[in-house]
Amino acid sequence: MEKEFVIGVTGASGIIYAQRLLENLCGSAVVHLIISEQAEKIAEIEGVRLRDFDALYSENSDLAAEIASGSFRHDGMAVVPCSMKSLAAISSGFSDTLITRAADVCLKERRKCILLLREMPFSRIHLKNMLDADEAGAMIMVASPPFYHKPRTIDDLVDMVVARVLDHLGAEHSTGTRWRGE
Repeated sequence: MEKEFVIGVTGASGIIYAQRLLENLCGSAVVHLIISEQAEKIAEIEGVRLRDFDALYSENSDLAAEIASGSFRHDGMAVVPCSMKSLAAISSGFSDTLITRAADVCLKERRKCILLLREMPFSRIHLKNMLDADEAGAMIMVASPPFYHKPRTIDDLVDMVVARVLDHLGAEHSTGTRWRGE
């Protein structure tokens, strides 16, 4: 049975992470994709196209979409990148967009919900929101690539972060390099 994932892209720098995640998932899984208005703007600034993927697109304003319901079954959700605004909404249960509602549904239904943060430094408010989201059942990940694989390109760094997201979603992939010891 083909896996099915919900991917939300919010307005934080690092849209390349979403692009790489979609390159890995689309074609091998059913992907429900939600792109916030701010993410669209940042994607344009960063030169990334998000609307070219074989995904099922939903408008972020469509709170009546099937993925807004707990009765909609899927294998997990990732918000990549996750802005601090989206983190705050998700951690407090403020579901005013489809991305935050779909994440809220994941948490209440005890499904995988990965929030890939791309921000630094963190304020005390950010840290509290991360803790609250973690306590609610979300997995907090930070776009912080390792260097043990001796990366040579930005893509090498991006792939290592995306590989961790794919691992935690339970998606099969060959992205990145796994540590094999010295």
